[in-house]
Amino acid sequence: MPTSDVETRLERIESRTAIGELPILYCLAMDERNTTGIRALFTADATMRSADGVFSASGIDAIVDVFQGRFDALGPTNHVTHGHVIRFDDGDHDRAVGIAVGHAELVRNDVPMVTALRYRDLYRRVDGTWRIQDRLMSYMYYLPASEYSDGLGDPNSMRAYGDRRPADWPESLHAGDASWLEQFWS
Repeated sequence: MPTSDVETRLERIESRTAIGELPILYCLAMDERNTTGIRALFTADATMRSADGVFSASGIDAIVDVFQGRFDALGPTNHVTHGHVIRFDDGDHDRAVGIAVGHAELVRNDVPMVTALRYRDLYRRVDGTWRIQDRLMSYMYYLPASEYSDGLGDPNSMRAYGDRRPADWPESLHAGDASWLEQFWS
């Protein structure tokens, strides 16, 4: 095997490991309210959004400010990732995309809640370090723990804001454009 091929493959393995740690480190930073950690995970020009449009921030300072506001409304949290798929951009070795799936147990405005979430990410290597450049959060449910058994099948299972709103998925995937997911099957 040519040396350049081995080096390329090794670089991909190292990059996959580094990128794979980002969602876990994000969960830890969230649970520890560590804004220094949040800053270290995102590029300076990062964007972070939620599918429902409630969360939208551009630039690391704005992202940290929005998180600080969230931290003020949250009690204890436990974010957990369950899986992560990464695809590299063959035309740009400093770019990759990924989707991380997980859940969180949390207290929001003194109400114990559970949520199933997905992070759709764009990763960028900056000065040799992989970071999140864009993150889109979406939710299958965000329910008070007391409503979990009844709310799980409800299409309006997004209750983070005190009212009933449509979930971001799975219903929206059938009605909307899920073609971005096709890149993960190859």
